[in-house]
Parts: sequence; structure tokens; C-alpha cells
Amino acid sequence: MPILLTDGDIERLLAEKKPLPDDYRRRLILKAKRGHKEGQIDVKGVDGSEFRVILRQLNVNPLDFSAVLAYLVPQSNQVFRLRRYNGKSHEHTNKLEGQILDYGFHIHHATERYQESGWREDDFAERTDRYSDFSSTVDCLIMDCGFELPHDPQSSLLRTGGLNIS
Repeated sequence: MPILLTDGDIERLLAEKKPLPDDYRRRLILKAKRGHKEGQIDVKGVDGSEFRVILRQLNVNPLDFSAVLAYLVPQSNQVFRLRRYNGKSHEHTNKLEGQILDYGFHIHHATERYQESGWREDDFAERTDRYSDFSSTVDCLIMDCGFELPHDPQSSLLRTGGLNIS
């Protein structure tokens, strides 16, 4: 049975500090799958919540990608998408608003309202100009979603666009 998270629950989960392991860059390197590359890493928040970062990029179109922060719902196999950062490979429609976002970079947000309406939790999206390629998208997700970088001199590469995960 799907879980219903309130907007307050969603904000609390996004704000929960999520320390990244020292080897997070290595673990996020994309591996070839059928027609795309993907990678993922599980991270435990400081309050005990469990999260998964899921990265995917299509081989034939480098602008067709997703970077997802998901909440792993306790005592279930449910993966609840809190945020989804998409490339500019497709049009998106916010169904409740009847708003079409044409082929631009956009960020999906989990909302209580969309869950209650029977749509997917993260079906609402907003256009963004905060990223322009796959690597900067991952940087944006890490900055937005409460992640704490490991204390190492190389971590400054993330803030300067030097994270090479493809």
C-alpha cells in the first residue's frame, strides 16, 4: 500500500542531513546498462532515515537523464521519490495545473496534493536554469537535498563543477 507523506514530512526528509561516504564519487560512477548508464548509492540520514540517490543517462541522448533523491520507506520495499532532476529531452505536463513545460531542464517535487489526487508523488515539476548538463544536475541535487560532503580536499571539486560521474 502506498504511503502518503505530508508536505511537512517531505520537507523534513529533504532537510535531514545526509552525510556522504568518503567514496561516494566512485560509487556514483555510471555503469553501462541496456541503452543507458546508471548508478546509485544508499545514504543514511542523521535522524535514521534511509535514502537512495539514483542516476540515469541515456546513451543516445546525453540530455535525457534523471538524478533522483528517493526515501526508502521503512518496513517496505517502497521507494518514494522526493526530488527528480530531469534533462531537457522531453515535455512535461503538470496535470493538476494543466501546465506544459516544454523540453527544458526541470525539477520534480514530491507533494501531498499530487499524492492525494492519485498521481505519482513527484508528478509536479518546475523549469530550472540552475543546471545545464548531467554533472551540474548532480551537484544541484547534492546542494538542495541536505547532503554533507566528506571532509577531504577533493570535495571542493564538487563546488567547482569537477565531479566526474559519467
